[in-house]
Amino acid sequence: MDLPVWQILLLAIVQGIAEFLPISSSGHLVVLATLLGADAEKFDLVELNIVLHAGTLGSILVVYRKQLFEALTKDWRILFLLAVATMPAVIAAVVLKLTDGDALLESPLVAGVCLLVTGAILLLSQRLAQSEQTYEATSWWQAWWIGCAQALAILPGISRSGSTICSGQALGLSREGAATFSFLMAVPAILGAIVLELAKSLSHSSETENGLPAWLLLLGALVSFAVGWASLVLLLRMVQRGRLHWFAWWCFAVGLFVIVWQTTIG
Repeated sequence: MDLPVWQILLLAIVQGIAEFLPISSSGHLVVLATLLGADAEKFDLVELNIVLHAGTLGSILVVYRKQLFEALTKDWRILFLLAVATMPAVIAAVVLKLTDGDALLESPLVAGVCLLVTGAILLLSQRLAQSEQTYEATSWWQAWWIGCAQALAILPGISRSGSTICSGQALGLSREGAATFSFLMAVPAILGAIVLELAKSLSHSSETENGLPAWLLLLGALVSFAVGWASLVLLLRMVQRGRLHWFAWWCFAVGLFVIVWQTTIG
């Protein structure tokens, strides 16, 4: 695949920023692909998807290493809650696959409309009552409904971090508790995406001859990790200060631009 280096770096930066900031990485990818005059499939390179996801996963592992270590060695209940929270997204993905709803995931117009939804969710977050409940005290039903918010984020333009953090707060978690549970949820979600990409790679093993050079994949992973780490740290500070709604204005601006653009072309 002859994807230029600058496009790979741009994708890595967008992945690192939008994976964590509540502005939807999938929505921005769809819009970016269309602006560059390409189908979203052009950027759907198996090996590139794997390394970019691995980079952002690495940033979560670094920032939340203490919580993840405790979940794996002491508090196994958290692992159960993460499994419960992951189920809705798995169900939604299967339904989309069986109903051929994948076309929705590549529509810039859908991304534009959903970005407006994300903006509305973020604005509503500032009206939520504050709580002291930590992520360790999350109940199974809270985990399920936060997982439903994550499933909704399969749609391009719906922010995974924004929808899960806001739903966590709405269900009674503190700001920090909702953010922590949201990003712990991201670990199985991103791992699932990597596994799917690896399965796709194995099914198309005969087509890997013209894959991207190893050094370029490594560069993409490092960029997505570094940008992802900075974005995650920034978001956590914004959450602590109750300023998650600031990102709503970006979502509104991009969403309106995309809707006007898509409804006036052709």
